[in-house]
Amino acid sequence: MSGTGEAIELQPQLPPARLFIGGEWVEPEGNRSFPTENPATEEVICEVASASAADVDRPVEAARCAQDGDWGEISARDRGKLIWRLADALEERIEDFAVVETMDNGKPIFESLYVDMPSVVDCLRYYAGWADKITGETLPLSGPMVLNYTLREPVGVVGAITPWNFPLLLASWKIGPALACGNTVVHKPASLTALSALKLAALATEVGIPAGVLNVVPGGGAEVGGTMVSHPRINKIAFTGSTVVGVGIAKQAADTVKRLSLELGGKSPNIVFADSDLDAAAKGAFNGIFYGKGEVCAAGSRLFVERSAHDEILEKLVARTERLQPGDPLHPKTRLGALVSKGQRESVLSYVEKGCGEGAEVAIGGTAAEVDGKGYFMQPTVLTGVDNSMAVAQEEIFGPVLVTIPFDEPEEAVTLANASIYGLAAGVWSRDIGKAHRVAAQIEAGTVWINQYNWYDAGAPFGGYKQSGYGRELGRQALDLYTETKTVFVGK
Repeated sequence: MSGTGEAIELQPQLPPARLFIGGEWVEPEGNRSFPTENPATEEVICEVASASAADVDRPVEAARCAQDGDWGEISARDRGKLIWRLADALEERIEDFAVVETMDNGKPIFESLYVDMPSVVDCLRYYAGWADKITGETLPLSGPMVLNYTLREPVGVVGAITPWNFPLLLASWKIGPALACGNTVVHKPASLTALSALKLAALATEVGIPAGVLNVVPGGGAEVGGTMVSHPRINKIAFTGSTVVGVGIAKQAADTVKRLSLELGGKSPNIVFADSDLDAAAKGAFNGIFYGKGEVCAAGSRLFVERSAHDEILEKLVARTERLQPGDPLHPKTRLGALVSKGQRESVLSYVEKGCGEGAEVAIGGTAAEVDGKGYFMQPTVLTGVDNSMAVAQEEIFGPVLVTIPFDEPEEAVTLANASIYGLAAGVWSRDIGKAHRVAAQIEAGTVWINQYNWYDAGAPFGGYKQSGYGRELGRQALDLYTETKTVFVGK
């Protein structure tokens, strides 16, 4: 336990944990299932139904029927009202959803309850407001035509494949705009964290969203996700996950010329200039890597510090990190929970070992941890003596591990920052706002924070450059991923 007070003891309402198809709980073929584990206690929460490739046709057909039937006949304004109603219902049960998320993922209840779930509510409301504002245009053309106009129409059935690090939040980034644009959804959540997605789908039917609009099919990524990607009646795939998997999806989706958006990995640079507020920069670097246990695609995992300020920043960072201890995720004072699985912790620890083998030094942390003798916890870690070419500086670790690298000139910082296959996010810290803007413009990343880090909003687009993917989620730009434009010419 960390801090004072008591851990939350609410017994959450678990979903039946079967497939949710056409508004009903459905058993998979062969009644297959897998255990979902609480990574903080190593205890099985429940058994979750495991779909097979043969099970994918059912949710696709349910989604198609809803698209051609009840959902397709609802007006855009009423569609927005239903999405808003879903947000309201989630907000009313926010603690229940938050506890399930924390138990399934291992993240602190503070994050689930006060950041993730409110952000899901906000995302749904944002796109509910867009539902009746997705419009076409009338176009003035030369020639004999009397009238030309465009229509914005839904793409159809959307296959959403989401990861385990922000289970419901990243699902809402796809479900919100997809439904607002009039699409239906078949959602494959990560097997490690499927419970909150099942709860949301059931809640959607409860508030009046027609059966078949939102279907959830947990199961293996290659088997279920792969079948979704190649399914001829799924019109679009929205994927968040690793770059390796994203590359495979892009190749497979080509066979059916499927619409595709990919939000992939990151190795985001956080650049601190000596003229910045060093206390604020150290705090920002700390939050940039240790929030979410470092299991964040946009984590500021590479800290570039102007050489004259490097030692001072490192000292401040280590002092903060010393106070951050792994704790019971259900305790309200905990700020560092359990990594999502034993395998994930082993992967992170292997990177620390590899980094030290290449010459890096552990300034703090670097070891596994337990709380009450169990759990997949890890000490927050800072590595120094790192060269930008090392594996720990180039490969996505996806855990609470920060590397620090000094630089001398702004141009060097930009070169180092851009020397990566990824381009998801970045941070710049400086009191010279002109310099900060110039550096931000030169960084190859979809999001750049200046004098802050890890700030998101449903109205601001998010996505990557280079091998961090393509397409933008959130904001008005996300609507383009879920609509087709039809041009209509009207003769005399």
